Amino acid sequence: MTPSDASHSRWSDLDRPPLNVPALRRGLLRPDGLWSALDVVDATGSTNSDLAARAAGLAEGTVLVAEEQTAGRGRLDRTWTAPARSGLFFSVYLKPGAVPVQRWGWLPLLTGVAVATGLARSAGVDTALKWPNDLLVTVGTQERKAGGILAERAGDGVVIGIGLNVSLREDELPAPTAASLALAGAVSTDRETLLRGVLRSLEQWYGKWRAADGDAAASGLQEAYAAGCATLGRTVRAQLPGDRTLTGEAVAIDGDGRLVLSASDGLQEPVSAGDIVHLRGAAGGLT
Repeated sequence: MTPSDASHSRWSDLDRPPLNVPALRRGLLRPDGLWSALDVVDATGSTNSDLAARAAGLAEGTVLVAEEQTAGRGRLDRTWTAPARSGLFFSVYLKPGAVPVQRWGWLPLLTGVAVATGLARSAGVDTALKWPNDLLVTVGTQERKAGGILAERAGDGVVIGIGLNVSLREDELPAPTAASLALAGAVSTDRETLLRGVLRSLEQWYGKWRAADGDAAASGLQEAYAAGCATLGRTVRAQLPGDRTLTGEAVAIDGDGRLVLSASDGLQEPVSAGDIVHLRGAAGGLT
């Protein structure tokens, strides 16, 4: 093997070994479980795009993991890139079926709760949720983004993508406001352990939510999200569709998963979509 070949080997970074696919399948695919198929590819543009393109023939519970994403997407078409095997980059396909479509908007929030719960168990890291789809960890005294969630309608269901920085070092971060589980002091950065923990947690929360016909209050989801939401209680600026901006205190998550802002005049307005900036009350300043 030439030095050039070695630099592209799946084992070129011994701190970042490839995922063991047979072991993951043994641990996650069960006849009575949610997860029906799991594949890992060395590299792809976007796992969300890949699953969405195949949605017509996909079974619920299909999982696609990439060791490297070259064109990962976040909200508002932002890109998400990271060194190979430095994080978890995966998408799942869910078909809520009988759950009313108007309640499907809870799925990215549900995924946030599931990821936070799974990481608390498997990595020993407290993960806060920035409405609607960011995953925050604390490094020193600063609150930084370690991951994100993107949900998209596809076929008869929803593709949910999760990107999570696991072992990124400070000099590899894409921005000063970014972080990784390693920098947040995770007790484990073993990606197989983390992936199993997150997917098992997602299966549990999704099962509760479906059993309650998507009722976020009855399933405990609304309460759990509010408890872990770093946005509540803070003054925020919401950049809304149509170039409209709204500033106020984030006071609640309503029954539809919307962020309720209280403006200076006392009027409250629910926000269903928008880019949120934490202005005050956050450790480390703006986020």
